[in-house]
Amino acid sequence: MTDIKEEKTANRFGYSDALLDLIEIDKNIIALDADLAKSTTTFRIKEKYPDNFIDVGIAEQNLIGIAAGLSLNGHIPFVSTYAAFVAGRAFDQIRTTVCYSNLNVKLAGMHVGITVGADGPTHQMLEDIALMRVLPNMIILNPCDVNEAYNATVQAYKHKGPVYIRFVREATPILTSREDEFVIGKAKILRQGKDITVVSSGQILSNVIEACKMLEKEGFDIELINVHTIKPLDVKCIADSVRKTGKLFVVDEHQIHGGLGTAVFEALMLENIQVRSGIIAVNDTFLTSGSPDELLEKYGFSSVAVKYKIQSFY
Repeated sequence: MTDIKEEKTANRFGYSDALLDLIEIDKNIIALDADLAKSTTTFRIKEKYPDNFIDVGIAEQNLIGIAAGLSLNGHIPFVSTYAAFVAGRAFDQIRTTVCYSNLNVKLAGMHVGITVGADGPTHQMLEDIALMRVLPNMIILNPCDVNEAYNATVQAYKHKGPVYIRFVREATPILTSREDEFVIGKAKILRQGKDITVVSSGQILSNVIEACKMLEKEGFDIELINVHTIKPLDVKCIADSVRKTGKLFVVDEHQIHGGLGTAVFEALMLENIQVRSGIIAVNDTFLTSGSPDELLEKYGFSSVAVKYKIQSFY
């Protein structure tokens, strides 16, 4: 099982770390922001490479249009703002301007998930995977920690075409290293097992790992998969695992409709694989304000809650 380090870092800093390294070798990269450079961490780009930074103000739809124009001029734009604004407010521009023309635009959706906490339901973005997943040509990456965020950003740069990467606000445990292999479309098996396949991704993965460690001590033999790429999904990895275990459980910090769980269940159905399945997700509701820990507990995503739900699923 993957070790969880005591040190915690917000994975959005892996994004700006990667951009700083990438701009050093490719001045065609432009970081664009919508008056949130402190939150998105792109203020670091502005400080070191001011010619590679543009702040368009609070105008997210225009932000996408400018990024599209830059890409047509040979630049590689990285768009950064809250996921609630880029995936929600600018959806039409992403669909008709970026994806329809398959432009080389990268989108960083910040502050996703439950742990935005006190900002409340207007900012707790739990619908972005569903919105981005239906768009042709769009890649979706959901890194679990700061190092995977760094690698996701580098691979997004190398990929030609639209990419959407999810980032969280809160500091999260470090689960990976920058030296780990990161391949778009290839999931990672974190633990081999024979009794049940557990699939998850993003910041909630650390809680899932803790839950699986508790279950392991009680004799449960779990196969745990980190699906850092939600689209394209690594169907072979998941299908091979559930054929072995015969049971599947998904932990998806997203609305129950349209997220990682939906993607996995659809893929197995198309593969004609029938398997007993369960899921933890946000059950078709807007959340409330609160501290990250309070909300994770309330909506069933604490490590103890995940442990008991997987255990009861057995």
